[in-house]
Amino acid sequence: MSQGKNADALKNGALIAFPTETVYGLGADASNEKAVARIYEVKARPHNHPLILHIASMDEISYWALDVKDYALALARDFWPGPMTLIFNRSAHAKDFVTGGQESVGLRVPDHALALDLLQECLKIGVHAIAAPSANRFGHVSPTTAAAVHEEIGTYLLPDDVILDGGSAHVGLESTIIDCTGDAPRILRPGAITQGMIEKCTGLTVNETSNSNIRVSGSLEKHYAPNAQIILDVQATAGQGFIAPAEVATPQGAIRLAAPTNTDEYARLLYAALRDADSQGLITIAIIQPSGDGLAIAIRDRLLRAANGR
Repeated sequence: MSQGKNADALKNGALIAFPTETVYGLGADASNEKAVARIYEVKARPHNHPLILHIASMDEISYWALDVKDYALALARDFWPGPMTLIFNRSAHAKDFVTGGQESVGLRVPDHALALDLLQECLKIGVHAIAAPSANRFGHVSPTTAAAVHEEIGTYLLPDDVILDGGSAHVGLESTIIDCTGDAPRILRPGAITQGMIEKCTGLTVNETSNSNIRVSGSLEKHYAPNAQIILDVQATAGQGFIAPAEVATPQGAIRLAAPTNTDEYARLLYAALRDADSQGLITIAIIQPSGDGLAIAIRDRLLRAANGR
């Protein structure tokens, strides 16, 4: 079904929660300061936290960004649409109210048919991007279903706002964020597009993250946290929630929340399992983290921040 009507609503200032392959986003017209301000209000998000701009294709990079590096274009060609956000020096179109007052802007093309349809319809009526963080209250667990969006922020939305249902997110973790303002790429937030994939695409060595002063989503020490307390790499005791790879047996009396058979499934199930723990009123969740590199690094990143609470 065409998203033309929802694109019109967005241009008129409505917020639209929409599915992507990573998590659900809460979107507004990226050029509408009043609408973008409502995102911050609904999420209770600090105003110096920049928003990722979702665009219809890499052709829109030049509208929002300046001094675009060749390696950044190579990344866009290889991995968009997909779970990757690229950070560029901003153009005059990217205002302080979406960049958190920084001179950089984050762009991505999501890999979800409904989201891409919405973005294409927006472009037809002059909306060049949808500014969208995850559709949850700040610091909470990102939603991977429309039902989770309703649960998180439904009471904060207005009658003209829309929640689109595009099924469960098939990646389940937020996008990799890559700083493309320097001579080589720098990972600012790990995700499904891994260091090895970036280096193979660009032929460049990825820089260390510690030298970056760019603020990005999900970079606080405390984030992605349920109400329950998370403890890492310990066996659960009776009455505690338990998340672990499928080959790890459930301790007696523990409440199994997820038993993923591989790393991709671990990422896809994680946030729903954390929400399930809260819906059951659990006090503690014991989690055995996945080992290895690639996507497992991103999972451990989210779990460490979640274990620190909010």
